Amino acid sequence: MISFRRRKRRRVPALNTTATADISFMLLVFFLVTTSIDSDKGLNRTLPPLSQDETEQAIDVSERNVLRITIDDKDSLRCEGEQVTPDELRERIRSFVSTTEMEKHVLSIQVSRQTSYDAYFAMQNAIVAAYQSLRSEYAKQRFGLPLEQLTPEQRDSVILHVPQRISEGEPEE
Repeated sequence: MISFRRRKRRRVPALNTTATADISFMLLVFFLVTTSIDSDKGLNRTLPPLSQDETEQAIDVSERNVLRITIDDKDSLRCEGEQVTPDELRERIRSFVSTTEMEKHVLSIQVSRQTSYDAYFAMQNAIVAAYQSLRSEYAKQRFGLPLEQLTPEQRDSVILHVPQRISEGEPEE
């Protein structure tokens, strides 16, 4: 008698992958929750309120209280018609603001549409640095502490005493 043995089919072992999707999802959520995404601060500017009748409001400012800053389409930075570097601009702004009445000075900025971002932000950084140093000096005079160590109320009083008054537009051609 011949017996035939049946061959047993061997099954290929399979991996159970149902938990893989759950683990992947939990890892994704973990990394999204624990990762911090830095955001840019931007420029700290307060825009004037929109008037009710949508007409422009003119404010009379004496010519001697206006410092004119321009950047042309070739990225030439000028202050009162003279070409300056950003460091020179910072010093000119410091001396201008400190010699005029704090509440009445205005920086008039005129920027060409073809100006590069690098030139524009170099000018903005010079303006911010000038105001920051003026505020720091005033904080040391008034409170005897650097601006960073003041309480929020003291810092607000310094900012009110040394306000940023900026008018920005395009140059007239």
